[in-house]
Amino acid sequence: MTTPATRRNDGTASLDKALDVLDAVGNAPAGLSQAELATLLALPRTTLYRLLGTLVARGLLRRDPLRRVYGLGMRCFEYARAAYAMPDLVAAAGAELRALRDMTGETVYLATRDAHEVVALERCESIHSQRSQSALGQRKPLHCTSQGKAILAALPPEERDALVRELTLTAVTPRSITDRRRLLAELRVTATRGYSVDDEEIVPGVRCCGAAIVDAAGQVRGAVSVAGPAFRLTMERIEWLGPEVADAARRIGAQLSLTSSGPASRESGEATVVPGDWAFEGAAPFWHSASGGLFWADLLAPAVHRATAHGDALLMRTEIQIYQLLPHQEHGLMMLGSDGWHAGWAVDTMRLVPALPRRGVSAACAAPDGRLWICTPDADGDTAHWRVRPAVADTAQAGDSIGWRLHEPATALAWDEAGRVLYIVTADTGTVWAASAGSTGLRRLATVPKGSGRLSGLALDRQGGLWSALRGGWGVVRFEADGALDRVVALPVPCPTGVAFGGDDKTSLFVTSARETVNREALEAAPLSGRLFVLPAAVVGIAVPLLR
Repeated sequence: MTTPATRRNDGTASLDKALDVLDAVGNAPAGLSQAELATLLALPRTTLYRLLGTLVARGLLRRDPLRRVYGLGMRCFEYARAAYAMPDLVAAAGAELRALRDMTGETVYLATRDAHEVVALERCESIHSQRSQSALGQRKPLHCTSQGKAILAALPPEERDALVRELTLTAVTPRSITDRRRLLAELRVTATRGYSVDDEEIVPGVRCCGAAIVDAAGQVRGAVSVAGPAFRLTMERIEWLGPEVADAARRIGAQLSLTSSGPASRESGEATVVPGDWAFEGAAPFWHSASGGLFWADLLAPAVHRATAHGDALLMRTEIQIYQLLPHQEHGLMMLGSDGWHAGWAVDTMRLVPALPRRGVSAACAAPDGRLWICTPDADGDTAHWRVRPAVADTAQAGDSIGWRLHEPATALAWDEAGRVLYIVTADTGTVWAASAGSTGLRRLATVPKGSGRLSGLALDRQGGLWSALRGGWGVVRFEADGALDRVVALPVPCPTGVAFGGDDKTSLFVTSARETVNREALEAAPLSGRLFVLPAAVVGIAVPLLR
């Protein structure tokens, strides 16, 4: 006769066998077949078949029908994430992870510590095709990951030192730290500056920047990190990104009970390279409707190009250094060179326009009424203050009441189509300003952290959105009319320099880029640097009007 005690023993035995199956599969990254499990665990075939069926039905295992092996199911990860969330780490971090991904363009991870390892709980994918690709639930050593080092550095000194003594400092890559004194020294530096660095220590060719998440009670809950290829995530860029990652970690720790989702999104659309030659420093693109082409300049090897989406051709070369290139209502092109402003279609027919100021012009644009607007030092030789104003023969004629005063040079200007608002980019602080006609006040519209790249160029789409290139940030960014970050579109080059809408319906975004300033490592990964790119309306999200 079967007693209750016997049934409990049978149940415990079955549970032990099921857990043995989970352990075996969990320790086999490539999965195990039913035959391999039967041999490994010495289980009868019928018993194993029954256990596997139950575990698959409950989502704890999954079966690969092609390879006929079993792997851990997503339910295992869900349990693990719930256990580590404590109680809502993943939910609280969601908005910050997306914001970091949108700001950097790289993959962002959320992780927590389990004994001597970190476990990935959440991930926001990079916009680039070449990216960091650690799997959710993956375990990594504490000593050679940015998340692990950030967590260690945030622990109380006694707890940190005791934990470091227990670690096995395995050399995962040639750059992994294997000396305890060196690791402790780096952890002290990390604690002082607020962020950690993984310099190709866990995966060759990949760098990471991380910061610890500490709650209001002082408990270390986990870490957030940004990871990407070393040629994009340079040490110089990590120095800019580190404080941003640390700020994001602090916000997560302070608001663990809050969940929200940001409006920004990342697009990974394809940028098409326009057939033609590369430039040392492509810049100043604009679309000329009358001739149906895009004009842009190479500033370092002075030349002007004319392009469409189908091809790019050299229009003219000049021995004069080019600083600005703008449309001109009468002469087609207006160019600011080292000897002043010129207007005309070709180098041999361009005429000098002597009435316009040329010294210290940091940015220029043409208003809808055809007037030229420039940014110059507010007083002769005084670069502490700058003024955006109409370009007239005598800048004093404009008066202090016309234009807008800045504490740094503007690097890009663009009027809206109605001529009511002038948008100003000051790249030194990464700020976009809005200046309303008839007012002397400036409104700060948006600010981009230096880790995202340096704002370069400015263009407005038909929905009122503002686009700018992210020099050093491998992409272009769009802001809504109210300054909210809308999207960032990836490019295969590190230094896009200028943006302009063009094409028959002016919904394609043309992007110039630079090659001269790209270091060797990045150039090997971005051989298209210096080329002209076009992003179609489908990628930039601009609606094409219906034909009537």
